[in-house]
Amino acid sequence: MSEAWTVRDARAQLSELLRRARAGEPQRIGLADDACLLVSAKDWEARHPSALGVWLVESAPRGAECEAPSRRTRQGDPFKDEGDAASKR
Repeated sequence: MSEAWTVRDARAQLSELLRRARAGEPQRIGLADDACLLVSAKDWEARHPSALGVWLVESAPRGAECEAPSRRTRQGDPFKDEGDAASKR
């Protein structure tokens, strides 16, 4: 990766900054302890799939035990309207 751009230089030479990022060269902008990195959208998407399902699976806690409730109990339909039962009587 090339040396970091100052914010002032990055503003002045934005076209060059974008050209390099699109060419596959990540560009660092700002101070070393609080720098930002510019990469092309194509490179970003190749490294970070944006599908929500993938993110959920990758971010799920690991090792926690979870017990599913029994399917043998009859708890009824929590979404059934009480008025519907009375009107059918």
